[in-house]
Amino acid sequence: MSYLNFEKSELINLEYSLGREMLRSNRAGSYASTTIIACNTRKYHGLLVCPMEHLDGDKHVLLSTFDCTVVQSGSEFNMGIHKYKGDLYHPKGHKYVQDFQADSVLQIYYRVGGVRILRESVLVEKQQQMLIKYTLLEADKTTKLKFTPFLAFRNIHQLSKANMHAQTKVKYIKNGVKAKLYDGYPFLHMQFSKDVEFVPTPDWYYNIEYIEEQRRGYDYKEDLFVPGFFEVHIRKGESVIFSASTTETNPSTLKRKYSAELEKRVVRDSFKSCLINSAQQFIVRNEKKTQIIAGFPWFGNWGRDTFISLPGLTLTQGDKKTFKSVIDGMIAELKHGLFPNRGPEDDLIYNSVDTSLWFFWSLQQYCIKYPHDCSYIWKNYSKAIKSILKSLKEGTIHNIKMLDNGLIYAGEKGMALTWMDAVVDGKPVTPRTGCAVEVNALWYNAIMFSMKLAEKAGDDAFVKKWKTLPEKIVKSFTSTFWDKNKGYLADCADGEQKDWSVRPNQVIAASVQFSPIKDEIKQAVLDVVKRDLLTSRGLRTLAPNHPDYNGKYEGWQELRDLAYHQGTVWPWLIEHFCTGYINLYKKSGLALLKRIVKDFEPTMSEHGIGSISEIYDGDPPHKPRGAISQAWSVSALLRVIEMIDEIETQTNQ
Repeated sequence: MSYLNFEKSELINLEYSLGREMLRSNRAGSYASTTIIACNTRKYHGLLVCPMEHLDGDKHVLLSTFDCTVVQSGSEFNMGIHKYKGDLYHPKGHKYVQDFQADSVLQIYYRVGGVRILRESVLVEKQQQMLIKYTLLEADKTTKLKFTPFLAFRNIHQLSKANMHAQTKVKYIKNGVKAKLYDGYPFLHMQFSKDVEFVPTPDWYYNIEYIEEQRRGYDYKEDLFVPGFFEVHIRKGESVIFSASTTETNPSTLKRKYSAELEKRVVRDSFKSCLINSAQQFIVRNEKKTQIIAGFPWFGNWGRDTFISLPGLTLTQGDKKTFKSVIDGMIAELKHGLFPNRGPEDDLIYNSVDTSLWFFWSLQQYCIKYPHDCSYIWKNYSKAIKSILKSLKEGTIHNIKMLDNGLIYAGEKGMALTWMDAVVDGKPVTPRTGCAVEVNALWYNAIMFSMKLAEKAGDDAFVKKWKTLPEKIVKSFTSTFWDKNKGYLADCADGEQKDWSVRPNQVIAASVQFSPIKDEIKQAVLDVVKRDLLTSRGLRTLAPNHPDYNGKYEGWQELRDLAYHQGTVWPWLIEHFCTGYINLYKKSGLALLKRIVKDFEPTMSEHGIGSISEIYDGDPPHKPRGAISQAWSVSALLRVIEMIDEIETQTNQ
């Protein structure tokens, strides 16, 4: 049995199957996503979703879904499924689904009477092309298949509505047709590996509903355009391949291309192999640069997420080349001593105090893993390193500056400059104006790391300039954030005003290589975090006994934002808890790390199949929420697994 497998009893249960989603990206910016029964539940779902740089720089859904109908003896059995008003599902193709597996590719088995069909799909790497392979495994009569494409041609954040401007005519091409609903879009070429008949029946399908958008408080009804349908006869044992692409293809090459794509796939036969497979999907390469997509399906390239996830996504697999390419691309966007947190390339947003400090941390992980390459880091990035440290020390935008005591202060009215950045009605949900604990732990770590690099490179001037500051930071950090009676670190301090909420940010101070706190403080911090924040899905963002704790992330945008960092669990933080724990307890901490990894294994079939979600409810059973596949979540678990492997290797030597 496949590692990722769902049986018929699970698949026909819509409450179960509609909450489990599939995703595939192609390293060129495109993705395909739907549920395990191929019923779209989000506006972000689609079988071919492509970047449109010339339109708005965002992704657009071209092919929303693709229904297959079995025709035998004058009877039709449609294996598609769409939701309409009043919990009406039509057609009810899920009742024909027999099995679902996801090893190298996604496989859905259907049974209609004496007919058994296998549907397999691959998104072609580095091309805007989806291939769907249908194989007739069993048939007791002459069988004809009818295929119906549902077209959207719209931005992923919007919905399509029936209109008079849509171009409803198709153009015939080899073994298929091409369609383009609106000017500015490329044609969608729909072709088959064998000759088919296309029957034009242009029409709109109205008010298809997306239940996940409804739950999130957004517009959830869409009209999709169907230009017609394809018909093809198929013999038992025969396969036919459908291609949806932004460029015309030679139908005779489709079978070879499909087989070639299979050879590239990582077989998902274990928890770790699923993580590796998922990690590869966040990496996007184009002619300009290599980037990390923060999460699917709606995230783009975020600076903070890039630096935090980069070591886990690349270095755990020994991929130094991609690591360097991503860093180089980010360096080009450095401004004011800051990296952009997010935004389109022509309108980057520089609103993060910690992103630049995570840049140092990311480089540091490279040097820890490849110590002989440290000279490369200083040679290529010392200019950026010096620029960032100088800007933070002397002061930059958003009132980011170093205080006389050596700590970094940041904040302006209405702004949230740390990773806890939810804002409702113009007010940060977690106000952290002042000196944030993780920012200053990263600040100290960045200076110490830079000095070590400079020493090895013989840059005495740099070392002389910065060597007196670390001692001042250590004293200020401890006196500002530590309280022996409370036994943990304050989350943020603004003068005499301190936030003593038990939050996970303090764990960063216990995990960085160069820490401003002593081991006994690290132990106290880890004990409190383990007691109040550690769950089977990561760390809570606020202790449950706090009056502002919100254990469920649900409802409309405002309600979700109010819970985002007020109790919601984030998997990415688990890496830093485990790093601090294993550094402190060495081999004796191995059992806890193994338990943490084991607890995460069920996530592979909970939400985004074969990946780890962005967030989880703070309350048990810690229901998955947010994006179905998040870069720093996947990265964190790969890093923890690497820690375990390294400790076990050292033990066995």
